[in-house]
Amino acid sequence: MSRKRRALVTAAAVAALALAGMPALAADIPPPDTVVTSPNVTHVANIPKPAPIAATINTDLAFQGNYAYVGNYGGFSIYDISNPRKTKVVSSVVCPGAQMDVSVYGNLLFSAVDSSRNNDSCASVSQSATVKESWEGVRIFDISDKANPRYIKSVETNCGSHTLTLVPGKGRDRHRNVYLYVSSYSPSATFPDCPPPHDKISIIKVPLANPTAAAVAATPVVFPDGGNETQPGLLVPTSGCHDITVYAEKDIAAGACMGDGVLFDIRDRLNPKVTARTTDLNFAFWHSATFSNNARKVVFTDELGGGGAATCNEAIGPNRGADAIYDIRNGQLVFRSYFKIPRFQADTENCVAHNGSLIPVKGRDIMVQAWYMGGLSIWDFTDSSRPREIGYFERGPRAAGDGGGIWSAYYYNGYIYGADFHEGLDVVKISDRLTDSARHVRTDRLNVQTQESYHR
Repeated sequence: MSRKRRALVTAAAVAALALAGMPALAADIPPPDTVVTSPNVTHVANIPKPAPIAATINTDLAFQGNYAYVGNYGGFSIYDISNPRKTKVVSSVVCPGAQMDVSVYGNLLFSAVDSSRNNDSCASVSQSATVKESWEGVRIFDISDKANPRYIKSVETNCGSHTLTLVPGKGRDRHRNVYLYVSSYSPSATFPDCPPPHDKISIIKVPLANPTAAAVAATPVVFPDGGNETQPGLLVPTSGCHDITVYAEKDIAAGACMGDGVLFDIRDRLNPKVTARTTDLNFAFWHSATFSNNARKVVFTDELGGGGAATCNEAIGPNRGADAIYDIRNGQLVFRSYFKIPRFQADTENCVAHNGSLIPVKGRDIMVQAWYMGGLSIWDFTDSSRPREIGYFERGPRAAGDGGGIWSAYYYNGYIYGADFHEGLDVVKISDRLTDSARHVRTDRLNVQTQESYHR
């Protein structure tokens, strides 16, 4: 392509190339900090991080009613999204401790702390996990007053809580208890509360009538014979799980467990059983999972480089740092294809597959997904062997020269919300014939790792 021709390439033309599956040239990477979108995507709003936690990065999201809850290494914030175009901050809680993965249920907010602290308080500071008295695990807040959340309980867990997944009880138990599947990893013989092997998860039982009685109720071992530890190219060997997505009404779960992808039977909430397991030579770190609405497929993500590397470039290629799509046949995982955003990012941009959610379109499998500095991608995997991107939103490289991007991107009641490390909360809308029907689907709560069907 001549220099003159490159100068004439517009953002719309780049979008057309990307949606056709043709990677844009390095010369087509957006200018620093510039927002670009596909023609069917609109950037509705951006709300900067509140001052109390502006210095620390945003992480995961949860939703309930007219509110969004945004985790942050420094705590969490509550946003009023009753009018998404005029989203506003209601409150911020300063309570540091990476990485503040959040889930909500009723008047409770649960947050994951995978950062060894000198105590469990919101005034705590970092302290080595080699010190027996150090604390990490789960914090519970009462959010009945959105303007003034109250910290009511902590539960310490082995190796902390990198992520947590809310699991409702079954039958009569449904209105009595919720359970938290706590994923953690990276044990060490020098850590008194996290020695190897650590091939397990922790399950916290939370009595809804008395949440301050929450406690660890079980620690089932996922890999009694050890996980994938010797595969070349692993970020770290399997020593637990990174994240678990449950589909409670179907009594199943999918675990992204570092070097392994697994399926669980969770009919017994305190005793999940592994029913299928797989590995992939192209995967460095099994990071997260999403079921299709009918639970006949599951998408696993690979966090190649741990989220800090530039992996969305020609050198890495389309099959690493990507999604892997599996059909579930006779209870087993059958690999079908990979999906990766078809837009090259600059070598200064950390980019890799990260957290996303389904868009509730009847009869199709479509999801929105965060890719750190690759922005967010809306893509269709109805044909699990031929996934394709149908829309996107991203920013150019950061003028500051450091990393960042969108940690989580989820669809909730007609809009897409993206939690950006530095830029705050983005509100995005897609207008496309493939997704327009989703606007009529409403829910009153969304914890993405607690998947619920949207058409029964």
